[in-house]
Amino acid sequence: MLLYLLRHAEAGESVTGDHARVLTSKGHDQAGRVGKFCRREGLVPEVMFSSPVIRARQTADLVAGSFPGVEVINVPWASCGMDPREALVELASAPFESLMLVGHQPDLGALAALVLGMANADSLHVRKSLLLGLDLGAGCAAGRGVLQFFLPVKLM
Repeated sequence: MLLYLLRHAEAGESVTGDHARVLTSKGHDQAGRVGKFCRREGLVPEVMFSSPVIRARQTADLVAGSFPGVEVINVPWASCGMDPREALVELASAPFESLMLVGHQPDLGALAALVLGMANADSLHVRKSLLLGLDLGAGCAAGRGVLQFFLPVKLM
């Protein structure tokens, strides 16, 4: 499986709590840039999984706007505080050859570190709107992934 990991775009502050934060105008621009870049470069997943947290879902919907026919599915296990081992089990059971997961930091960094066999889960800092490409192979097992790219939005 080819797994694209995308951290949500820039979000503003919220007086009602972290989960209520919405994208800023810069965040909307970042997500649009990611979608256009992926379409232009042929990095279009079969499906998108998103954290149900507002800023992640907004990012996923904006990126998916560049992918006609690609469905965005909320997956509760991808919320803030995602367990990377649980995520890997969920991904292994997904019947897709390519998938984009939109989520949060440090969760995405920890998942990428697990897939790549890195001992320190804090080794990868995934900035807002950063896109990672990981080849998980057929088994989706810890330590068996291959990093294909690690691309910040400013280079897209």
